[in-house]
Amino acid sequence: MGSQFLMILALLPAIGLLITIYACDRNKEPKKLLVGIFFMGMGTIVSAMILELIGMAILENAVYDDMLKALLSAFIVVAPAEELGKFLAMRVLTWKNKNFDYLFDGIVYAVFSSLGFAAFENVLYVMQNGVGTGIVRALASVPGHACFAVFMGYFYSRAKHASVTGKKMSCLVNTLLAMIVPIVLHGAYDALLMVAEESYEDSMQIGLMIAWIVMLVGMFVGTIILIVKTSRNDFRIVILEDNTPVVYSGRMLGNWNCTCGRVNISNYCTNCGNKRPMVERWTCSRCGYLSYWNFCGKCGSPKQTMYSPVVNRPMN
Repeated sequence: MGSQFLMILALLPAIGLLITIYACDRNKEPKKLLVGIFFMGMGTIVSAMILELIGMAILENAVYDDMLKALLSAFIVVAPAEELGKFLAMRVLTWKNKNFDYLFDGIVYAVFSSLGFAAFENVLYVMQNGVGTGIVRALASVPGHACFAVFMGYFYSRAKHASVTGKKMSCLVNTLLAMIVPIVLHGAYDALLMVAEESYEDSMQIGLMIAWIVMLVGMFVGTIILIVKTSRNDFRIVILEDNTPVVYSGRMLGNWNCTCGRVNISNYCTNCGNKRPMVERWTCSRCGYLSYWNFCGKCGSPKQTMYSPVVNRPMN
């Protein structure tokens, strides 16, 4: 089989998934940034290989039961080495980037980082083992990496949201979840396969493979639901010129007419790029937060009008 065909077979699943996730993003990210994230993620395969070699060497000398060794290697060696590398590659390039301003952005960044890794890994496997491996990995391994990334990116964006709104504990918790959840999913995915490979009982192998298929299907379904839900309910995090953080949703604010004549629902004009015009500044009577829109960016209370009941601000 020609090497060019195998290369295409290895790269096609990642390319297809990248195009899909990019299409789901209503507020497109700069292509230059996404390419950088992709290749940064690809580079993490080097650090992952080094960490896995060290971790497996330690397990070889510390654990003698093959099934236990397979279980531990999946959860404490392979999954952390790969997922933490992808996370760090994404965070270095995006956390303080001005383009990280929508909830869905984190999912896009994580998927590009993860599929950079998966694409390189897939090329190595397919070029070495042939078409059969390419087909199996196209249906399971590469989409699996994308699924881990969607959960990573979802919690990563929530951490950014919490950071912008000054919720330090929520930022910490979501940052940890952005690392832990993909590690657990990746570890379970690998553990079921690796333990089944080490098992000598046919019934156990069959049971573990069934469990792996059920997990894979459940993960795919959960990922699709999360992508659709997040894309439909995407919202923007804005830092205004006076450094006031305002979190708002275009869907909550309704349509607006741009000076160019285009009617928009999103917070930027799809024709000329102008921002949604701000209403006057006001202070929330419930929490004292300075806001610019029709609801408080901190507690969510609607903008007070002259007919609204006054809600006393709680005493500190």
